[in-house]
Amino acid sequence: MWIFGMKGRSGFSANNTAEDVTKGIDGSGLTAIVTGSTNGIGLETARVLALRRVHVIMAVRNVDAGEKVKQHLLEKMANARIDVMALDLNSQAAIRRFVEEYISKSLPLNILINNAGINAPPFTLSEDGIEQQFAVNHLGPFLLTNLLLDIMKKTASESGIEGRIVNVGSAMHAYGYKEGIRFDKINDEASYNPSDAYGQSKLCTMLHIVELSRRLKEEGVNITANSLHPGIVATNSQKKQGPIGKFMLVTGKLVFKNVHQGASTTCYVALNPKVAGISGEYFMGNNLKSLKGSTSLAKDPELAKKLWDFSLSLTRPQPN
Repeated sequence: MWIFGMKGRSGFSANNTAEDVTKGIDGSGLTAIVTGSTNGIGLETARVLALRRVHVIMAVRNVDAGEKVKQHLLEKMANARIDVMALDLNSQAAIRRFVEEYISKSLPLNILINNAGINAPPFTLSEDGIEQQFAVNHLGPFLLTNLLLDIMKKTASESGIEGRIVNVGSAMHAYGYKEGIRFDKINDEASYNPSDAYGQSKLCTMLHIVELSRRLKEEGVNITANSLHPGIVATNSQKKQGPIGKFMLVTGKLVFKNVHQGASTTCYVALNPKVAGISGEYFMGNNLKSLKGSTSLAKDPELAKKLWDFSLSLTRPQPN
């Protein structure tokens, strides 16, 4: 159990689980895409949304793994509505194929949860020749969201139900490169630092929401967009990091969140009625979180606009 956290204005704390913050909510009639939902907090998010009767689309890189997870979930929830679709955020072409397939299914879309991401790998380029953390953690969700917006707008208009876009970020957004976003050095291998590049990508995750929410409000669309920090979650992936990782896994379970708690803020922002009408904000521990001091860049509207334009230039379809 995570040992820190007090109840905030929402009535919940960081100790609450995803089931706690969605208790009594009926998501029938809602459709949600959850990226990266074969393990960790993504899997728990998908499970709890399905438990609350939401039609869940598991957007995953490994479809075989996704199908196995789906079958496991259906064994526990026979009436759940869960589908698996292929999505590789490392490839803009794959993202476009996902959206084309989604459109072909004529599915509505009420909730988009940009959960998938990678954390501090060695310097690598994406399929499109862009530093991988920036590509997967920011550009992929940016492109996916933009391509799905028309579907979300149509769904919100026809259903009268507020659409919600949720970006899973990290408190590490405040601990990236000192410049914030290195627009002219995204692909600079010589000065690449894995953890700084991760922080930069998560700063982008938050700034994406700042500009997106501004645009949605200006357009008068019934869709909100928010970001969140899920907390530090102890996962089995730490077993792969040698003796230190195994030590962190054992000790971490005493002070870190488990996945049930780690997925709670995502599910709270995506489904709880207390979040209705709130947009352009940052959540942590199932409550609104103010940004001060070193985190102020994450709310900078000019930086958000610059990032938006930069991201558009990197995600335009290439001529044949």
